[in-house]
Amino acid sequence: MKTRVNQAMESALSAFATYKKVSGKERAAFLRLIGEEIKNLGDELVQTVVAESNLPEGRILGERGRTIDQLNKFADLVEEGSWLEATIDVGAPSRQPLPKPDLRRLMVPIGPVVVFGAGNFPLAFSVAGGDTASALAGGNPVVVKGHPAHPKTGELVGKAIEKAVKASSLPEGTFSFIQDSGYESGQLLVQHPVTKAVGFTGSYGGGMALVKLASEREEPIPVFAEMGSINPVVILKEALATEYASIAAKLVASVNMGAGQFCTNPGLVITTKTAGFESFVEELAKQVKATAGSKMFSESVLRNYKLNSEKMFAHSEVILVAQGEEAADSGQVSPAIATVSASDFIQKPTLHEEVFGPFSLLVVCDSEEQVLEVVKSLKGQLTATIHGLESELPEQQELVDNLIEKCGRLLLNGVPTGVEVCAAMQHGGPFPAASDSRFTSVGVSAIKRFVRPVSYQDFPEVMLPAELQNSNPLNIWRTVDNQWTKDSI
Repeated sequence: MKTRVNQAMESALSAFATYKKVSGKERAAFLRLIGEEIKNLGDELVQTVVAESNLPEGRILGERGRTIDQLNKFADLVEEGSWLEATIDVGAPSRQPLPKPDLRRLMVPIGPVVVFGAGNFPLAFSVAGGDTASALAGGNPVVVKGHPAHPKTGELVGKAIEKAVKASSLPEGTFSFIQDSGYESGQLLVQHPVTKAVGFTGSYGGGMALVKLASEREEPIPVFAEMGSINPVVILKEALATEYASIAAKLVASVNMGAGQFCTNPGLVITTKTAGFESFVEELAKQVKATAGSKMFSESVLRNYKLNSEKMFAHSEVILVAQGEEAADSGQVSPAIATVSASDFIQKPTLHEEVFGPFSLLVVCDSEEQVLEVVKSLKGQLTATIHGLESELPEQQELVDNLIEKCGRLLLNGVPTGVEVCAAMQHGGPFPAASDSRFTSVGVSAIKRFVRPVSYQDFPEVMLPAELQNSNPLNIWRTVDNQWTKDSI
């Protein structure tokens, strides 16, 4: 395995010399071609993913579409060019008392990136997923370690990318795929001196193991790890009293979506024991009991779900509200809702841990002040949600402010599952939801993880990248002397 990793990383380094200089238009064409090659895999890919993941065909078709759409959005981004943040401060040699230097800055790729495929998204967060797409868009060669839960899927998609590399006349090391059911290759990839950054979506334990490996290198490198979340949902008093039925239905559907195997699964619900509360709990129980179990995507995930559920219910303060229909076979899990008092939740940090699967914990508060105490006790989250009527929202600024401190995306009257791939999306949050809350792993802004700024000072026109030349030959948006413009200088 060490030989295979060395070959992949050295090949990536060799490819970097060429790929980093490929124009935005050529890079965009390459990204679009990857999407076409994935589409050309047709039913073979879809059926392979279904067989390996236990996910339904409709979900896979949607995820394939999202994967291709991500690639196309990054293609549009790099072709347009303003993402480079080309910034020019024209020099003034005659300025007194000292001359002003001519400074021109833009973003450049950082070098070979290692991506770990995610288990719960065999396509959109895996071999050709958002991490790979954003790293390639930024001009970086990528080495992917496939997830052992879906090896055949990974190989199919890996070959599609390799085909696009060849058809685009790019160096072979622009992309490499490594399959390993254990941990050896992952450790070697992170520790390899050629690696400049790591992209990861998965468990807290896995993400932090990679962060530790990366920090212990002679040259520490960033690990952009998205590590999960319990995604608190706060229900305000007026909404609880009047909208309890619709809120309960939304929550149960969201908790059970994809057998709860989403990092945005609403694993925590916080509300007060006020008007509508008993009806809300009854409706939750009714909805949960009528919901069938689903298969999880791997035996290891199923084992962890059962283990973490047992740990949760080992606390005598945690009371089961309802469980879904009995599982049809041993590979299925039924959704479950449990409840606990706010005081017990605050006092026991172990109750704050994620149960990855179709589970949610209802925290019952005595007052709005206690709701705030619960929110303040939370660690970082990917999302937080408020359910409230417009009439009661103006009084909740303190709640909003505290939730913003805890999350990367704040929702109103919705559910956190369903992450839109767009420029304004933030998928990341304060630690431990992510290892670096400044970045997103979804949407075109994800490219910023894999580039760095460089300034050119007093360089002649002929030596400058096209993006910084006076004539603006690429006709991109730039900031010139603090003005946003496409004009030449």
